[in-house]
Amino acid sequence: MRKELAAKNTILEEININISNIKQKHQFIAEKINVLIDAIEGLNNELKGIVANSTNNTGEIGAKEEAIANANKQIDEQKLLIDTLNKEIEEAKETKEKQNKEHKEFFEKREALSERISALDKEIYRLSSQKEGLEEKRENKERYMWDEYELTYRNALEVKPEGEINKSDVKENILNIRKEMRSLGDVNINAIEEFKEINERYQFMKNQHDDLMEAKENLLQIIDELEVGMRKQFKEKFAEIKKEFDIVFKELFGGGKGTIELTEADDILDAGINIISQPPGKKLQNMMQLSGGEKALTAISLMFAIQNLKPSPFCLLDEIEAALDGSNVIRFAEYLHKLTENTQFIVITHRRGTMNCADRLYGITMQEKGISTLVSVDLLDKDLEADNQSA
Repeated sequence: MRKELAAKNTILEEININISNIKQKHQFIAEKINVLIDAIEGLNNELKGIVANSTNNTGEIGAKEEAIANANKQIDEQKLLIDTLNKEIEEAKETKEKQNKEHKEFFEKREALSERISALDKEIYRLSSQKEGLEEKRENKERYMWDEYELTYRNALEVKPEGEINKSDVKENILNIRKEMRSLGDVNINAIEEFKEINERYQFMKNQHDDLMEAKENLLQIIDELEVGMRKQFKEKFAEIKKEFDIVFKELFGGGKGTIELTEADDILDAGINIISQPPGKKLQNMMQLSGGEKALTAISLMFAIQNLKPSPFCLLDEIEAALDGSNVIRFAEYLHKLTENTQFIVITHRRGTMNCADRLYGITMQEKGISTLVSVDLLDKDLEADNQSA
């Protein structure tokens, strides 16, 4: 309706503008007619003067008469135009009256609608107030139901019995339930929160336990794999050491036989090792039954066998040949000197045979009391000088 009113107002403004334009044209034409009438009167007066003054000016009179006729013709045309404009003005007035009438009807209709809208607003306000009151009552009922029975509206619908409800039976049932609740004694209000905390802790510990069990299984699997690899590698290396031990033993003892054996055990990794030694001219027997020198030389043979299989770049020996006799010391020193190609040995010794095979000697002396002095001899340089002199 507002759009329709705006459209009609626009049409009315256009009509008013057309009427104003027509009125301006009418006024302009009226002024022009007055000017022409004044001109005609002036021409008539002038004609009269000319007729009075001279009867010979017929030509001028004819021209004046022709001008008068033209002016009369223009007057007639302007009158026709005025009539046309008056008709248009009348039509515009009729259209304006019609639009004013429609405009008035529109305003009456709008007032009626405004009254209806106002009535509807009042009804809405009344219904909103009624709705708020009902919602407040519903909230009070739900609050009462929760405070008294700890039930929500949805839970109440779920436990609502089918059919008609006997209020007396319900009240009696409520009394019985309350008696049972009182008979339960004090209630731990924080039980739910405690349950949540304990449950969270349980879940955390359970996840930790599952992770530990999984890690345990992985570790056991890795241990099994390592034990399998260790057993395999132990068997291979034990066989190699056994073979190399016999070779080194024969070279250090000048014959005989040396071997190592595993004691009986369920697991090869838990088994013990027996060292069996047979020096030249003796029977095969356990290492514990040998003399001190033979034990030392057997142990040295086993050490050199391991060293031969996996040479280390550096090795320190502290008087390991102290229990050997002179001939065995020489064999030990010569064999030790052969191993210096891959390993550097530092030997602490008091035996001359070992010193004779050394490349360098370092000794500590105390010429003055409380003052130690280091003495070193490079045997390699002396050997080179001796070779040069002999050459």
